[in-house]
Amino acid sequence: MKRQKNTWTLVLMICILIYLGVGAAIFNTLESEHEMVQRRERDARKYELMHEYNLTEVIFAELEQVILQLRPHKDGVQWGFAGSLYFAITVITTIGYGHAAPSTDSGKVFCMFYALLGIPLTLFMFESLGERIRTFVKYLLYRTKRFLGMRRPEISVASMVSVGILSCTSILCLGALAFSNYEGWNFLHAFYYCFITLTTIGFGDYVALQRDDALQNDPYYMAFCFVYIFVGLMVISACLNVVVLRFLIMNAKDESMDTKHKASSSYFIPEQV
Repeated sequence: MKRQKNTWTLVLMICILIYLGVGAAIFNTLESEHEMVQRRERDARKYELMHEYNLTEVIFAELEQVILQLRPHKDGVQWGFAGSLYFAITVITTIGYGHAAPSTDSGKVFCMFYALLGIPLTLFMFESLGERIRTFVKYLLYRTKRFLGMRRPEISVASMVSVGILSCTSILCLGALAFSNYEGWNFLHAFYYCFITLTTIGFGDYVALQRDDALQNDPYYMAFCFVYIFVGLMVISACLNVVVLRFLIMNAKDESMDTKHKASSSYFIPEQV
């Protein structure tokens, strides 16, 4: 049994390496050519502007730095209380869009200590809430089966996983509909934003609350975004809780079989006189 576990671990490692290689190859195929086209277009436009306005490479580089520094301010005030709360949420949930970051040394130091305590506290909270949601869903399934006439209904892990997948898909679709309406994104981009946010990948290529000073001027939309992030993360956590439970059950069965195997294969060696 122990040899089987070691083999299974090795198989998982090989699968991850193959998965990474396949993913890298596909991303390279899909994105590489487009990146090169964009780069050539940007370089051509750069030299057009330099020639049109008689700019040197040094002056153009300085302008680039100024524009990069001004870019975050274009999206409105990021460090009012609402913006700071938004940033704090992205820190403790590990989303980390990168749309805002501390620029002072004291802010950087505080951010590290804040994340050091906030991240494990938040993970513990979501794990606990996920467990409560799982128990509630299990109860609802039990009552539903009783209502349908089953005397001793059993709630399988497969049923829980199915409900979890349905819940995750629903929360992503609802979020995509809302953000496509508020942000002006198409449905695919809004769904992509919701997925990247709720899986805490947080690329930052799409970030809500960055148009028309929404952090200051639209408190209802701001509240919706904050609630959606927390509720969505709770649903995802509950689904992951079910998946982890499934693996724990499988592992417990393997350990039980391993224990029985050791017990049956043990033997008594009598003392020699």
